[in-house]
Order: sequence, then C-alpha cells, then structure tokens
Amino acid sequence: QLQLVESGGGLVQPGGSLRLSCAAPGFTLDYVSIAWFRQAPGKEREFVAFIRRSYSTYYSDSVKGRFTISRDNAKNTVYLQMNSLKTEDTAVYYCAASIGPYSGDRSAEYDYWGQGIQVTVSS
Repeated sequence: QLQLVESGGGLVQPGGSLRLSCAAPGFTLDYVSIAWFRQAPGKEREFVAFIRRSYSTYYSDSVKGRFTISRDNAKNTVYLQMNSLKTEDTAVYYCAASIGPYSGDRSAEYDYWGQGIQVTVSS
C-alpha cells in the first residue's frame, strides 16, 4: 500500500519561501505521477502542480513562475519549492499519487493521498 507523507509546512511571511516534501516510505516513486493540491478554509480543493513519471510538469496559473515541482526518485521524494508566497497561498497542501502515465489536474485521477500539511502565509 502506497502511503504518502508530507513535510515542510509552517508559517512564513509574504514574499518568503517554503519547500514541501512528499515522501513514500518503502515504495518506489519511479512509476507514479505525483501532484500537489491545496484547500483553503471554505474553498474547494484546487490543483497546484503535477510531475509525471516522465518528469514532465504542469502548474496552475495561480502558482506558475513562483512554484517548482521536482522529484528525486533515489530518495522516493517529490518536492514543491514555493517562492514569493502570498497570503492567498495559505491552505492545507496535499500530495497525491497516480499510477497512470498521463494523470493531470483533476483530483479524481489520483488514487493515493497524504494527510495534508498546513501552509500559512501571514505577516
């Protein structure tokens, strides 16, 4: 059973940076696509970014140019580097995995989810 564990969240000031990690202990990520989603209070869960097993990436318009998703298969970990953070980036961030090679930006395409981690951007 694939389990995903997020880390790296916390409180940061506007304009600051954080790096989230998504680890899969005991499971190789070589053949899965990983996405990050987020959910702010009172809002629907929204797509942030994905990286396919081919290493191709895609970002939502709201984070493009500020966030970077990457993967280190040797460490079974996917990262989300978040720069120039804004207050509207405040949310619980979830990583999700899909075995399919062409998974996209819809949450229904992902079979495995982490427990979520809080990111708060505030002065």
